[in-house]
Amino acid sequence: MLWPATLIGVVAGFALANIPGALLGGLLGHVLDRRLALDSWAALRARIRGEPAIDQQDLLFILLGRLAKSDGRVREAHIQQARSEMKRLGLDEAGKRRAIAAFNRGKGGADDLHSSLHQLKDDHPAAERLLRSCWQMAAADSRIGRHERELILKWGHWLGLSASRVEALGAGYDTPQGLPPRRGNSYKEALALLGVTADCEPAVIKRAYRRLLSQNHPDKLAGSGAGPAVVRAATDRTRELHNAYQLIRERHGFR
Repeated sequence: MLWPATLIGVVAGFALANIPGALLGGLLGHVLDRRLALDSWAALRARIRGEPAIDQQDLLFILLGRLAKSDGRVREAHIQQARSEMKRLGLDEAGKRRAIAAFNRGKGGADDLHSSLHQLKDDHPAAERLLRSCWQMAAADSRIGRHERELILKWGHWLGLSASRVEALGAGYDTPQGLPPRRGNSYKEALALLGVTADCEPAVIKRAYRRLLSQNHPDKLAGSGAGPAVVRAATDRTRELHNAYQLIRERHGFR
């Protein structure tokens, strides 16, 4: 987007009139934010250089990476959730490598995301899909921390959604901190939940886990028209499956 001619005129006019620097700076910052969707000088420099907005797929995994790293440590559950997103999107090997690179990029936290999110402001279905995936990543370790919630609410605001709508998209993903999962909290229950036995090979256990994840993926059900209650139940089921798989994997000693 070109710098608006009106902005140049306003700046020039105020400069000639010797408007105090603080007032001029505040006005300029306000106009930049409202007219150009910029929230930092880094974003302004990117706009002047003509740098393109981040691709939607890259944007998704950058957001997921930033959420995973928000409390300082990326857990195995976060990595598994990122892999689940790759599978949902049907990415090929090249696509997976690109997604991993974007996820790692997100962990670094260097990207200015306002402009890229702002461009989705009028595409509410895309914005909601993006935020739903963010809520799932935040809840991957069975709790949603304060920093994760603040990030998602801020991103939702940049996407043009109300705070209540953003919270509604996360309904059912959160669980009270410190509470154990309802199921899969013993080895025997974990085996039963995945439908495997103690003498199954790791490959068989992995296939069972992935098949059940695919059947219970909240986004897949939401996309097919399932109601909020069904999506929440699927979210709970997905979390239980993950906890059960983690327990079995630790007991059997495979990755």
